Amino acid sequence: MSRSDRTPPPAAREALLALGRNVLATEAAAVQALADRLDRRFVDAVDVVRACSGRIVVTGIGKSGHVARKVAATLASTGTPAFFVHAAEASHGDLGMIADHDVVIAVSNSGETPELLAILPLLKRRGAKLIALTGNAASTLAREADVVLDAAVEKEACPLGLAPTSSTTAAMAFGDALALALLEARGFDADDFARAHPGGALGRRLLVRVTDVMHAGEALPRVGAGATLTEAVLEMSGKRLGMTAVVNADGTLAGVLTDGDLRRAIGRGTDLGAARVADVMTRTPHTIGDDRLAAEAVQYMQKFSINGLLVVNREARVVGAFNMHDLLRAGVV
Repeated sequence: MSRSDRTPPPAAREALLALGRNVLATEAAAVQALADRLDRRFVDAVDVVRACSGRIVVTGIGKSGHVARKVAATLASTGTPAFFVHAAEASHGDLGMIADHDVVIAVSNSGETPELLAILPLLKRRGAKLIALTGNAASTLAREADVVLDAAVEKEACPLGLAPTSSTTAAMAFGDALALALLEARGFDADDFARAHPGGALGRRLLVRVTDVMHAGEALPRVGAGATLTEAVLEMSGKRLGMTAVVNADGTLAGVLTDGDLRRAIGRGTDLGAARVADVMTRTPHTIGDDRLAAEAVQYMQKFSINGLLVVNREARVVGAFNMHDLLRAGVV
C-alpha cells in the first residue's frame, strides 16, 4: 500500500474537515461580497441583453470557459437564447458565429486572457455589444466592454492561492443572477420552463396533466347512485383502481366507494349482500379538475394521505380516475 492510500491519522482527518469547511466559508463570503456591491451596471447588462435583436454568445477559456458554458446553458433554459463559443476556437473560424446584432458575454477572471483579447477588435469591428464578466475591473477586457460586471473576489479558497475556486464560484453565481433577472424581466413562467425541458423530470412535472394519466371511458370505474354494493364491488375488481365513482343519472358526482369504505362497512357488521352503494360510500370525496397538472395531484394526495382521485370537469361530471401508481408510471412522482 502506498503512502497516499493509507488512512490519515485522526488529527489529519480533522484538519481535512476544517479545510473543507474553510473552502465553503470562503466561497460563500465571496458570493455575499458580490451581492453587497451589486450596482446599476447589473441592470445595464440586463437592458443590453433584452435589447439584443441577435443572439447571446458567451465565451471564455480554461476554468472561465467552463463557467461561460454553464452561463450560456442557464440563459438558454430560462428564456434567453444563448450559446457558448470557445475563445481559442473563435480565432480559428468560430468567430463567424458572431454577427453585428449579437451580444457577447466574455468571462475572464484576469481580464487579460490572450485568446480573448485577440478577438476583441474583431468583435468591435462587427458592432457586437460586449459585456465583461471579470474579476479585474481595470483590465483590458473591462476597458473595451460596453458593460462591466465586477466579479472580483478577495481570495481564492485554494490553500495555495492558485486554483480558481472562489473566482469561478462568484462568476457562476453572477451568471445565475443575470439569467434569473432576465427571466423575471421577460415574464418567463413555469409553462415556458417546461417547454424548454420536455425530456426530463422537470418537464414531466410541469407538463403532464391529470388527463394524461387518468383512466377514462370504459376504463373508468363507475356505477350509478342506485347500484347495489355487490355491483360496485364487481366494478372495483374489474377496473383495479381500489375505488369506483358513484354518479347520478346526469353523470355528476354522487360519491366514491373505496377499499377503505368496504373495510369500515365490514367493521360495522353491514350486510354487504343486501346493502346499496349509497349506504356505505363517501359522499364528499376528494376530486381534482380535469385542467390541473399531475404534479398538483401529487401534492393534493400527499396532503390528505389518499391514494387515488376522481377527475371532474367544470360541470361536476366525473370524467376520470387515477391512483398513485398511475403517477409513478408517468414519472411525475
